[in-house]
Amino acid sequence: MTQGLSERDICTKFILPALEKAGWDRQSQLFEEYRLRVGRVVVRGNKGKRDQSSIRRAD
Repeated sequence: MTQGLSERDICTKFILPALEKAGWDRQSQLFEEYRLRVGRVVVRGNKGKRDQSSIRRAD
């Protein structure tokens, strides 16, 4: 039944409807791709930049 579906497809078709049915509010309680950490800062000379590979997100 879920064979061939992506993680996003499974979430949209099964998980989100189940959470909403259980009473969760999609606007205030559910966050997608929520950042856990903004990433480390790499400094080169006088400039600093976030290292995109060190950003951590929760699914």
